Amino acid sequence: MCGIAGIFDLTQQREPGRELLAAMNQTQFHRGPDEGGLYILPGVGLAHRRLSIIDLASGQQPMLSADSKLCVVYNGEIYNFRELAGELEALGYRFRTHCDTEVILYAWQEWGERCVDRLRGMFAFALYDSNARSLFLARDRFGIKPFFYSVLADGQLIFGSELKVIKAHPDLPRALEPRAVEDYFALGYVPEPKTIYRDVFKLRPGHTMLFRHGEPVPVQKQFWDIPFRPVAVASEADLQAELLARLREAVQVRMVAEVPLGAFLSGGVDSSAVVAMMAELQSEPVNTCAIGFDVKQFNETEYAARVAERYHTNHFQEVVSSEDFDLLDELAGLYDEPYADSSAIPTYRVCQLAKQRVTVALSGDGGDEHFAGYRRYRWHMHEERLRQALPLGLRKPLFGALGRLYPKADWAPRMFRAKTTFQALARNSVQAYLHSVSICSDEQRAAMFSNAFKRELQGYSVHSVFDDHAANSPTDDPLSMIQYLDMKTYLVGDILTKVDRASMAHALEVRVPLLDHPLTEWVSGLAPEWKLRGQEGKYLLKKSLESRLPHDVLYRDKMGFGVPLAKWFRGPLKERVRRDLLESGGLAATGLFNQDYLARLVDEHQSGRRDHSAPLWTLLMFQATVRDDQFVVAA
Repeated sequence: MCGIAGIFDLTQQREPGRELLAAMNQTQFHRGPDEGGLYILPGVGLAHRRLSIIDLASGQQPMLSADSKLCVVYNGEIYNFRELAGELEALGYRFRTHCDTEVILYAWQEWGERCVDRLRGMFAFALYDSNARSLFLARDRFGIKPFFYSVLADGQLIFGSELKVIKAHPDLPRALEPRAVEDYFALGYVPEPKTIYRDVFKLRPGHTMLFRHGEPVPVQKQFWDIPFRPVAVASEADLQAELLARLREAVQVRMVAEVPLGAFLSGGVDSSAVVAMMAELQSEPVNTCAIGFDVKQFNETEYAARVAERYHTNHFQEVVSSEDFDLLDELAGLYDEPYADSSAIPTYRVCQLAKQRVTVALSGDGGDEHFAGYRRYRWHMHEERLRQALPLGLRKPLFGALGRLYPKADWAPRMFRAKTTFQALARNSVQAYLHSVSICSDEQRAAMFSNAFKRELQGYSVHSVFDDHAANSPTDDPLSMIQYLDMKTYLVGDILTKVDRASMAHALEVRVPLLDHPLTEWVSGLAPEWKLRGQEGKYLLKKSLESRLPHDVLYRDKMGFGVPLAKWFRGPLKERVRRDLLESGGLAATGLFNQDYLARLVDEHQSGRRDHSAPLWTLLMFQATVRDDQFVVAA
């Protein structure tokens, strides 16, 4: 795993400054501490930080083609690079290395922009073609690897693997993107293609861009989407066998490395499935690691230990103190823009633990989205039956009124939180799902933001993010639709972002077999009842694994990878919450918020009357991330 950076002059042939490019590259040293390199010509500069995984001796970047006409910087792993190299050799290409980077050079030379169709893996790369005077940017299908870019006022394109690379350029405008703030307080992250800065963007997953000297800025071009093409079914037994074969092969191709390799083992279904496949594929014990908290409701290590014992893995675990809140400011620096998933803390710790033993770790990320494992899917489908039975014209006034009148009961079990259910039933399916996943509801955000900031938004709402994805969805099945929405928003914006930054902070490469795109294409085509059957999510996956994993690992209630925020904000972080959110030097200085409402949130939470831990954490991480930029909204 690596970090990339670059400067490309769209309007002239100015040569990028070596010191500036090196400084941009140095901000991501943690992504590739093994080696670094620069490539500079009139009009273009490419930079790279390397974490050596394959072909340790000769995989240095930036990498040139044999005729020096092409140059690439690349972050990721192409798992089918050997097959592609064989195909390209048959076409007359000659390779000087044994790594996947060189394959990208000649894949571009042979297939042009369609080269990405042939790549199986995770990747973000920039390839300069001096003959065509072009720069080709590409990001993998799910956005496992990040890619940020901006076009400056003087016509220079700058890009990098992390936002801090872009921020290192002195000419980057730091204007706040108001729509990103609205999105963040609904979702807990800034969704693609936005960033917290108005002039910086993310390259969307499964998209490319082709820049040329002297030509206008291109639009992002999509090369892949989750197809949801129906899969032919002979019998359940056949489906189980095919799923296991596909999963085993997806794991196998990700076990190629010239450095120590292992797996995260949380004790959940997905990571346990990956470990089971690894144990079947190698003769020596699998290296596994787990993190738990010293609070039982947040600790899954006993289940991880059962899987480790079953497969005789080299298992090591660590229990983190429930007072492990010192990472707050470090996390803000890692993520560069507001990011509010508190499970980033245990994720950071498990990556820190894994790096003590391995350089590559396989994870189970993506299983919940693909196989309908989240509890919220069950609730959504319960509500969906009623939405389909009653027209929106009837539901909206009836349940809208009930939602306004019914008291809020966040403290109660989900089944008794009728207010949330009524509010969901008053919406269409897509907007009901957005409501169910929002950290701060529409009403809360309306109360939270200042009048001045709401004028800045000019009527914009996060609703358009979900509506736009729904409009482009290849499926209209209710369950498949919300899975698709999660894979376009939550998976890339939250889960994969969390893992990339936490792992790269420790120079650890994480591979994600459940996001293998051939596996995904097959799984997406399974009928919804193979994923969610009655109350059982991941139905087919669990049935397929019954002979390989303990019953209580497969069928126990899902446990989140969380931290005790509510306790922190009434205890050790009590004063920080008041200082950062309410005092004059904190959020009040931005003009973005209604300070009376923030004071009410803090008072209600710290008195124990309500649990506002999720919005308070979201506010705290916003303050920790953007305070140095001094965003101010005019009154």
